[in-house]
Amino acid sequence: MASEAFEDIADTFDFLEDWEERYRHVIELGRAMPELDAVFRVAANKVDGCASQVWFRPRIEGRGAEARFDFQGDSDAMIVRGLIAVLHALYSGLSVTEVGHVDAAAELRRLGLDEHLSSQRSNGVRAMVGRIRTLAAEAVAAA
Repeated sequence: MASEAFEDIADTFDFLEDWEERYRHVIELGRAMPELDAVFRVAANKVDGCASQVWFRPRIEGRGAEARFDFQGDSDAMIVRGLIAVLHALYSGLSVTEVGHVDAAAELRRLGLDEHLSSQRSNGVRAMVGRIRTLAAEAVAAA
């Protein structure tokens, strides 16, 4: 159930020959992402469970189970910004209901992230995915 943007990332990863090139690509994805305005870098938007500073600002369009999910994210670490960009590609534009059905671990395995991230970074990715799922679930419940 991956988006076209995520499929583009997966295709690029297939093309890149080694993990070092893929790692650089993830960093480039993070650099291309717009910075989160400092006004949104507050405790309410902070993602707990990440070694780096991470903030997510939800942007839900519409109401109810079919509302469209989007978010802005940022981090003080470049690789984490890149991981946020990958997650944005995976989830952005889905309905808030669909967000809960994405098997993020399986999708990220397609990129080889499970093999090449430190355990601390992997825990951070799980925390970010958990936060995304919580934000989407809250949007469904608010309807």
